[in-house]
Amino acid sequence: MKVMVLGSGGREHAICHGLSLSPEVDKLYCSPGNPGIAQIAECVALPSGDNEAVADFAVKNQIDLLVVGPEQPLCDGVADVVRAKGIPVFGPSKAGARLEGSKDFSKQFMVKYDIPTARYATFSEPEKALEYVAAEYAAGRGVVVKADGLAAGKGVIVATCQQEAEDAVRSCFSGTFGAAGSLVVIEELLEGEEASILALTDGNTIVPLVSSQDHKRLLDKDMGPNTGGMGAYSPAPVVTDELMTEISETVLARFLKGIQSEGLEYRGIIYAGIMVTKNGPKVLEFNVRFGDPETEALLPRLKSSLFDVLSKTAQKKLDQAQMVWGEQPSVCIVMASAGYPGTLQKGYPITGIEAAEAEGVIVFHAGTAVKDGVLVNNGGRVLVVTAEGPTVADATAKAYAGVKKIHWEGVQYRSDIAYRAINRK
Repeated sequence: MKVMVLGSGGREHAICHGLSLSPEVDKLYCSPGNPGIAQIAECVALPSGDNEAVADFAVKNQIDLLVVGPEQPLCDGVADVVRAKGIPVFGPSKAGARLEGSKDFSKQFMVKYDIPTARYATFSEPEKALEYVAAEYAAGRGVVVKADGLAAGKGVIVATCQQEAEDAVRSCFSGTFGAAGSLVVIEELLEGEEASILALTDGNTIVPLVSSQDHKRLLDKDMGPNTGGMGAYSPAPVVTDELMTEISETVLARFLKGIQSEGLEYRGIIYAGIMVTKNGPKVLEFNVRFGDPETEALLPRLKSSLFDVLSKTAQKKLDQAQMVWGEQPSVCIVMASAGYPGTLQKGYPITGIEAAEAEGVIVFHAGTAVKDGVLVNNGGRVLVVTAEGPTVADATAKAYAGVKKIHWEGVQYRSDIAYRAINRK
């Protein structure tokens, strides 16, 4: 079988890694890929955002399955264009991708289908949004400010005070996030512990993966600015069997009913960011693709064929797929460039990856490049180091042993990934 993956980050490297281990896969392509992916797949340079170029390549090279990694091409409709050529695609249609592409649309969907979520309001004018913020704080409630559209993971501001919330509103409407901020969603601030629930669905069946939890804040003890994620672990102890049953009934089953009722073509992953509150689980947001860095922690735990389950999802045969998960927990640690998530310091040589892999870890490339024959950092999140172990503490120690072998100027990473799981009684 010939498989093509779209994307260039750590998530896509983890997907390619899993597919490279699948016995059905004879040829693996990735566009655009990265230096790590290039070790296991043929990287192809296609025009960015050109759906027709992707479809033409898939037809010409007789691709049996296209797997779409990032949200942007899904929101741009790449799945529709390629699927129209008769090629199976793992990823929802453009209409289905609106569940991530528009936070207002997603919130309306949750309310309509009785999926538990935070109370919210949507605004197209800054003055009314600011009045709403003032009223919420006057009532003793905090808020989260969200740009409606895609903003590369930076359009969500968890305000620590009224002034920060007001600044976030002004920032959205002033164009900081481009067109994504022309509409602003303001939600009540939920309290609790977060978990990531990813599930496969082909529109007829929905099957959850094992649980995970990521760390959004840049610094130890969950301090500093929000990021795309500084590490993750699986499983998440906060997701007990009882809680998973509740999430399956109140979130996943209702999500499936919703996409069926709305006629949304959906064959791929739905990622529900969950806040476990004292009043039960509530959905913070939906993402329409594999999470990053959750994927780098999750997929190494899958011991059965990744191709089999992705292909059957794409062909609406998910009820025939089987997944076998390893019992050992896994932990992944993100190594980032100096300046992340702000202005980056890039272009520094990276050393020690082979020494790290000798420790028994997997090193996924997220933001690397080769310049003059030397591997350098070329993005915010640069490498993701994953390890498994008998316990979360063992996996964490093994992952950090790998991390400490790797170096480039200005490298930064958290030193407390998985602390909640390790400290949990």
